[in-house]
Amino acid sequence: QVQLVESGGGLVQAGGSLRLSCAPSGRSLSPYAMGWFRQAPGKERDVVAAVSRNGGNTFYADSVKGRFTISRDNAKNTVYLQMNSLKPEDTAVYYCAAGGLTYNSGTYLIHGYEYDYWGQGTQVTVSS
Repeated sequence: QVQLVESGGGLVQAGGSLRLSCAPSGRSLSPYAMGWFRQAPGKERDVVAAVSRNGGNTFYADSVKGRFTISRDNAKNTVYLQMNSLKPEDTAVYYCAAGGLTYNSGTYLIHGYEYDYWGQGTQVTVSS
């Protein structure tokens, strides 16, 4: 069992930046592909960004390309989501997820059902 803990959310003005972190409790993240999802009120949970187990391949939703960066530091056992140029429409609960133990190390996962473990989420609110 992998328990994921997100941190770094908060309230920021439009145009500002936040960095989210995701760390596991008691287990290593290195065997897993990782992803960040978000869910706004009344909407489905959608993928924001994903990174392969080896860190070499990444995916970004069109809405965040050029503004968000996903990275992983296996030595620190942490995955990050750097969010720049934030917009009010980025307001959501952000979730970290881990999965893909049996996948190729260069594969990233973009569907929620491909992930095995989820964090509790961290709220990001962007004011206009």
